[in-house]
Amino acid sequence: MRQSYRMIPVYTADVSGVCSALYELGGMTVMHDPSGCNSTYNTHDEIRWYDQDSLIFISGLTEIDAIMGNDRKFIDDIEYAARELHPKFIALAGSPIPFMNGTDFPAIARVIETETGIPAFSVPTNGMNDYVYGAGIALEEIAKRFVREPDRQENRDPSSRTVNLLGVTPLDFGPQKNVETLKENLQKYGWQVMSVWAMGDDLKTLQRSAEADVNLVVSAVGLRVAKILWEKYKIPYVIGTPNEWLAEDISNALERAATRQAEPAVVYLQNRMQQEADITLVGEPVTMGSLAAGIEKRYGRAARVLCPLKECADLLGEKDKMVLGEEAMEEALKSAGIIVADPLYRPICPGDSIFYELPHVAFSGRIYF
Repeated sequence: MRQSYRMIPVYTADVSGVCSALYELGGMTVMHDPSGCNSTYNTHDEIRWYDQDSLIFISGLTEIDAIMGNDRKFIDDIEYAARELHPKFIALAGSPIPFMNGTDFPAIARVIETETGIPAFSVPTNGMNDYVYGAGIALEEIAKRFVREPDRQENRDPSSRTVNLLGVTPLDFGPQKNVETLKENLQKYGWQVMSVWAMGDDLKTLQRSAEADVNLVVSAVGLRVAKILWEKYKIPYVIGTPNEWLAEDISNALERAATRQAEPAVVYLQNRMQQEADITLVGEPVTMGSLAAGIEKRYGRAARVLCPLKECADLLGEKDKMVLGEEAMEEALKSAGIIVADPLYRPICPGDSIFYELPHVAFSGRIYF
């Protein structure tokens, strides 16, 4: 029962992470599921749903098709929609039922791509992982298949400094105005944002990402993309969210990385205070870690991060901690005096603690946006 949740919700699932990451790129995302994953995604996890169109579909998997392994109906429905809508790519995302049935998504994607001529790929989701996993792999596939070789222009201004922001989705950053703030914080220090993976930019813009001088991983979602772009095009990367207090430090780290003077740096883990923390932040490790570093720099108060997301251990510092499950989080918060977290964490926080609300779409959905 340690994995059960009584008072707080769980984080957005990997299937929704795929849809969120690919929402603005002009492709068609298909969730293979009876219907539940689609309703959860569009009613809780997607704040762009009523303002911006996107080709996101559910397969309507029936019990008999699942039992008999009738993949042809799934393929035919996708190909019919693709011929009508002409998407730039087709992404397939699984849910618990096809996962238990052993549905061969990579093979289905190959069949669809062969028969339609439209690039198709699958993301190995099953509804049991969190959004960082699903969104990260989805953007990784875009980087593998669509980013072009850099076009190094001879007449390019040598003084211009360009950067890609990797791992930007509403699940971590909310509405577009917050993304614009991140870009402005970097522009103050002379950086030109070439592409944002993936809010506010289309697939054509992302295809030119290899022309940038350096990459900035602003959330855990973007780490897979950064590693791919380093392996394929040797673009260095830095990890950190450029909030107003940490933007200068991040700019300096980007400068060092762009001139190949340093290994990949996790900026928010540098120069952290070592004494016991009296401020606790709960959430995604890069955004919350950057905020913790900013608080320490601005106010001289030690801070720590409690991370409830999997596969993020390498993004945490010595004082930070991976905490999975409601019971474990409630126990970890017992000694916290000042807490910064999504409002829906309040029921498991000590009654005498000071609580600062910081809504997180991936946790509380659209309630606060």
